[in-house]
Amino acid sequence: MEKNNLDDDNSKPKHYCGIAGIYSDSLTKIPEKLFYTLFSLQHRGQESAGISYYEDGSIRTYKDLGMVPAVLSRYLEKDKQNIVSRIGIGHVKYSTKDKNKIENVQPIHAVSNKGDIAIVHNGALSNSSEVRKLVFDKGAILQSTADTEIILHLLAISEEKEFKKALFNTLNLLEGAFSLLLIKDDSLIAVRDPYGFKPLYVGKKDDMVVFASETCALDILKIFDAREVEPGEVITVDRHGMRSDFFAKSTARSCCVFELIYFGRPDSSIFGKSVHSMRKKMGEALAEDETVEADIVMAVPDSGNSSALGYAEKSGLPLEYGLSRNHYAGRSFIMPTKEQRELMVRMKLNPVKDVVKGKKIILIDDSLVRGTTARLIVKLLGEAGAKEVHLRLSSPEVKFPCYFGINIPTKEDLISNRMSPELIAQHIGASSVRFLSMEKIKKVIENADDFCAACFTGNYPFEIKEATDD
Repeated sequence: MEKNNLDDDNSKPKHYCGIAGIYSDSLTKIPEKLFYTLFSLQHRGQESAGISYYEDGSIRTYKDLGMVPAVLSRYLEKDKQNIVSRIGIGHVKYSTKDKNKIENVQPIHAVSNKGDIAIVHNGALSNSSEVRKLVFDKGAILQSTADTEIILHLLAISEEKEFKKALFNTLNLLEGAFSLLLIKDDSLIAVRDPYGFKPLYVGKKDDMVVFASETCALDILKIFDAREVEPGEVITVDRHGMRSDFFAKSTARSCCVFELIYFGRPDSSIFGKSVHSMRKKMGEALAEDETVEADIVMAVPDSGNSSALGYAEKSGLPLEYGLSRNHYAGRSFIMPTKEQRELMVRMKLNPVKDVVKGKKIILIDDSLVRGTTARLIVKLLGEAGAKEVHLRLSSPEVKFPCYFGINIPTKEDLISNRMSPELIAQHIGASSVRFLSMEKIKKVIENADDFCAACFTGNYPFEIKEATDD
């Protein structure tokens, strides 16, 4: 899976979630199929998982804290292996400010004056406080801190009686990033915000329509012909077939550039681009202006793998496997002391001494947020005998918070907002630190103006009135 998760104290940007939905003309094992699609999206959230499906005239929901195999295996093994349905949605989540509370686990399911509805959400509302106050003033009682629950309340209090009109009315009250999947009675509905911040794909096979945050989740069901849900589009799938409407006109795209840099799995296509190919090109671009003489190129696994390959090929330096990763170690955020967290990182990564000893190393990773994990990795390599460690990041400096669904901390917490690359190198003990420039990013990514890079530049797609609550 394309994640470091080496240090869960915000040393890496974290994604909110991944979503999946299935509609079948005939009864099939929807919960089981959702298990496979959500497992393919596990890299987008490891804190909780859940599914909702339509059975016997009502929606049934199961969700819990934990990763997909643990959560859904517990459910499916309880004499539910043979559950059949025609509609289902699922969600994997990474907890952010709301912490990891069961109340925030999705799908969120409610019976209201607009019907029996379950919803999952990828993204974050930039006007969360505003719409939260709106539903509070109307008498809403909220059980979670998630934006997703607010969307359900907005639907319920809409004065429009017909569901489609109420949905469109609700969507036009929202600002920010929202890719949504809803079960409404016996129909499946997909929504993408007008800016297209978060990816959402739809594919068809036989009598089945599948939605997912990334194409890797469609691949698992052997669906290889897919398209993006367009910004501002609402797709409804029911017994009458699949219909497309638009609740808003998309005037400008702002696709999240971090999906290509870090979040997406390398075997996915996101925003119409191969994630692996984009990262490899970023590594090539990093190598173009290199002035340091080195012996080998190494990746911080797994997020630096594709970029390290591109760097090595462009530079002509050998690509070495110099850090061994233990995929079975626990999470360092549960450790109360600095010493214990450092020990946990050591449990996750261990240098291959014969590879690094006496070597001048170009170390490739995707990004630098706080620098805590990078500092430990440089220390590990030094202890293993590395002569020099030159850290290269395949993204620009992260200097600004994100309001659209990435848990990037405040400006004060961002190391690049406080230090120059030279000072960062001193701070983490590296021989040098260099980032990929925005100019290079724009050359690597065609139609770069269609991407949001506000975390690098501070140029948000629209004025941000408030910080997000979710």
